[in-house]
Amino acid sequence: MEIYSNENEQLNALRGFFAQNGKALAIGVIIGIGALAGWRFWSNHEDGSSREASSAYQQVSSALDASKPETLDAAAKFASENSNTYGALASLDLAKRYADTNQLDKAASQLQNGLKDTSDANLQAVLNVRLARVQLQQKKPDDALKTLDQVKGDGWTAIVADVRGETLLSKGDAKGARDAWSKGIASDASPALKEMLQMKMNNLPG
Repeated sequence: MEIYSNENEQLNALRGFFAQNGKALAIGVIIGIGALAGWRFWSNHEDGSSREASSAYQQVSSALDASKPETLDAAAKFASENSNTYGALASLDLAKRYADTNQLDKAASQLQNGLKDTSDANLQAVLNVRLARVQLQQKKPDDALKTLDQVKGDGWTAIVADVRGETLLSKGDAKGARDAWSKGIASDASPALKEMLQMKMNNLPG
């Protein structure tokens, strides 16, 4: 798995990969996995019924607009009716729209539903990281820490360390934050991410 500076960088890498391969797939929400893993992920799901679900998902996802409640309702309906990877992807998309408009309870609920809909480890990691961020915004640091414990895989070490450090700092645990960020710096993270974590450590009191 490639390691990137942040989730947006991972997302851009996936966009480039699928564009080069001519795959009009729902890549906007799959982060944290390398191009090869992404290709295998979608190849395993491109059978007949899956192609239908993929097409329907893309229509729902591309129409999402937080200023148009009917598009959110359509995405929620799709997610509730598809207990599969595409339902999880719709929940992830929908959670972002809710989080952007500070509807954090709805965002958390969608992410939790998405976790029930997929067994793919990489997608579960995405959902759990996003859920931990939302829980931190909800001022539920203990819940966020438990959620982060569910994220597996070396490729996620630095990103999890980043969120864990922020969460511990919100609890007043500066030492715990320092330890978390130190672990991220010691991992096989990108130079940019290591630099960001170092800056956070440098800004800690004491």
